[in-house]
Amino acid sequence: MEGETTRDAMKTTFLLINVLILAVGNCGGPLIMRLYFLRGGTRIWFSSWLETGGWPIILLPLLFNYTRRRKSTPTTPFFLMQPRVFVAAAVIGTLTGLDDYLYAYGVAKLPVSTSALIIASQLAFTAVFAFLMVKQKFTAYSINAVVLLTLGALVLGLHTNGDRPKGETNKQYFMGFFMTLAAAVLYGFVLPLVELMYKKAKQAITYTLVLEIQMVLCIFATAFCTVGMLVNKDFQAIPREAKAYELGATRYYVVAAFSAIIWQGFFLGAIGVIFYSSSLLSATVITVLLPVTEVLAVIFYHEKFQAEKGISLFLSLWGFISYMLGEIKQNKKEKEKKKEGNNVNNPNNDRNVEAQLAIQTSTA
Repeated sequence: MEGETTRDAMKTTFLLINVLILAVGNCGGPLIMRLYFLRGGTRIWFSSWLETGGWPIILLPLLFNYTRRRKSTPTTPFFLMQPRVFVAAAVIGTLTGLDDYLYAYGVAKLPVSTSALIIASQLAFTAVFAFLMVKQKFTAYSINAVVLLTLGALVLGLHTNGDRPKGETNKQYFMGFFMTLAAAVLYGFVLPLVELMYKKAKQAITYTLVLEIQMVLCIFATAFCTVGMLVNKDFQAIPREAKAYELGATRYYVVAAFSAIIWQGFFLGAIGVIFYSSSLLSATVITVLLPVTEVLAVIFYHEKFQAEKGISLFLSLWGFISYMLGEIKQNKKEKEKKKEGNNVNNPNNDRNVEAQLAIQTSTA
């Protein structure tokens, strides 16, 4: 029992760490991407490339884990991933690359409040796909959380017309709208797909393997965006854009570097939460943080903070708390079932029963 309690505590701790990493990436990623476009950046393919271009960072923890494994097993391979998982990760990575472009296009064309509204609908798509693909079980708490978070997202859209960028045509605005909606649908499909890959892997899923999967995902997503950059001639345009950047050429590259690092945190945290919990919790955390991004946008970019954004923040926090309460109660139920199963299967119980019968017989 003590061993199970320790494992549960460690699992909860690692889950919270991944939630924190996801929070930093989820809030910081859109803000620094927005900074790129606000100060003169225009290359959508380059911006989408930066979302996964920081994948070499993952080599550091992989190298650390490899050296630690070698101490006990000198013949251990550097990569643990089997071909089956590699192919699945490559396919999901390509889809992620497409999603990166769709999302970057929306951020370039839409105000923050509108893009947040549309992206928040991802939770509903994730819930549907998780139910169909991985048989996600819903409780009253999780359903309540989905409803509250969706309502919170809808509230954000009440005054989007006033936030429409100046000088933007209706065609550009609606293209940005539908591109962002497509990004929400696609990523709502990707999250359960990652969870399904874990379940169908036919090999032990460790956190080291999760890191390897994340790296393969990002490599193929980056390759997809690299093709787009080559076709769009972004590599030739980047030096010119850096010189014309409002904050200067040096800060242009600093913004790009930090964008790659912060977005890597988003993807790493997202698949980490899926590993330690579920795709639905990952989508829930992403959604609950959207109003937080709104608040940060108000602080750093001096955007208007209408009452609707405050209501949305309240509903989102309420939904997140509802989900977590449901998870806590569900975990308690599972622990109680395990205890009951252990008591039934414990041979000492049978001995105790026999001893009690013997005592009763001798007393009689």
